[in-house]
Amino acid sequence: MPPGDFREWAHLSVDWVSDYLERVGEYPVLPDIAPGEVRDRLPPTAPEHGESVEEFLRDFESVVLPGITHWNHPAFFAYFAVSGSGPGIVGELLAAALNVNAMVWKSSPAATELEEVAVDWLRHFLGLPREFRGTINDTASTSTFSALAAARERCLPEAWRAGLAGAPPGRIYASAETHSSIAKSVHALGFGRNGLRIVATGPGRGMDPAALARAIEEDVAEGFRPVAVTATIGTTSTTAVDPVGSIAEVVRAHNIWLHVDAAYAGPAAALPEMQLHFAGWELADSIVVNPHKWLFTPVDCSVLYVRNSAELKAAFSLVPAYLETAEDEASHLMDHGLALGRRFRALKLWFVMRYFGAAGLRERLAHHLTLARRLAATVDAAEDWERWRPSPFSLVVLRYRPRGIAGEELDAMNMAIIDRVNRSGTAFLAHTEIDGEVWLRFAIGNIHTMEEHVDAAWTALRNAADPG
Repeated sequence: MPPGDFREWAHLSVDWVSDYLERVGEYPVLPDIAPGEVRDRLPPTAPEHGESVEEFLRDFESVVLPGITHWNHPAFFAYFAVSGSGPGIVGELLAAALNVNAMVWKSSPAATELEEVAVDWLRHFLGLPREFRGTINDTASTSTFSALAAARERCLPEAWRAGLAGAPPGRIYASAETHSSIAKSVHALGFGRNGLRIVATGPGRGMDPAALARAIEEDVAEGFRPVAVTATIGTTSTTAVDPVGSIAEVVRAHNIWLHVDAAYAGPAAALPEMQLHFAGWELADSIVVNPHKWLFTPVDCSVLYVRNSAELKAAFSLVPAYLETAEDEASHLMDHGLALGRRFRALKLWFVMRYFGAAGLRERLAHHLTLARRLAATVDAAEDWERWRPSPFSLVVLRYRPRGIAGEELDAMNMAIIDRVNRSGTAFLAHTEIDGEVWLRFAIGNIHTMEEHVDAAWTALRNAADPG
């Protein structure tokens, strides 16, 4: 594209983005389309000859945009938010223009060292000790996989040459509340389905340390090699908190790797009043926090912290001749995970932290917590509604429960309520199952969300419960 054309269309695109962010709340959160509808409106093959920018931007607005679920919408309350703020979007634009691959230091010195700076800034913001070294991955699933691969290197050294077939059977421990990516990682790392042992939880659905200790002792007696425990601060269904400090005591007794999944809730550690939920996480071997969830950085940006970066490097460092460099003292990001290609993700995180500052980020996190507590109090006061307790972060789990309705009928009623709300385009919520029962997840974390958006979604839920 000639520079003049690029300048013209880039300006138009930035204007479009600015207008979109200003009026994103006017769109229906969920698109009203059927599966295959977008695909069917587009040609089955690429054009033989290049088309004008006007043509494909026209299709972007008429075909693509109507099929978008608007994660930046202030009434997006499903899953955990991944709202992209202005500075993060600008950082993504500049990173795309530079288009570097920071696989080794000299392939992009600035991208490598800015990543070190950005994750150190985040570490300080979260209050983690200086010995933790961070690296940026795409998602928490990848960060968790990397952490568990490092755990395998430490606890099953026999597998380094002979593979798992030459090592004792390994075990990784998690509660039933743990994210599904843990099971995926266990399977992908070769431990098999039996390599994951589910540990019982206590009353608040956090992992029971005593049950963990018993499970480990039983496995050792049966010839298993304990490899890692994955604890969670802020589980997906209910944002339950595992007692990491007590779990760390069990782990230390057996020299097992302790991984903490704080992908969603991690940023809340920056708030003094929330630090009680993070007690003991500084004792972990690895921690994952996703700035793209609750720190307003465009997806994808997941930070993995490890206490001993040499153990992570031992799991992944493989240097063929064509990647050898003379800068032995420099950090090479390819040594920190499975991927050789490393996008310049640090730039958008750095921009976000510089634009808002630590105080601005804390202010927005506190605002979301205030909105969640306000909603929780409203649900508690409402007739025929109930809330799952506790609600330590910005997720409120609730359901409609009129007198005399229970079991499958109650589940179907709540599924119908959430379907009506989502189809209306007013808001987008998700559901989960707790002990086999359907509950509705109202996750607050979008940078655009204000009181009126929460109130409108709550009104929509109540109206959907009584559509008459």
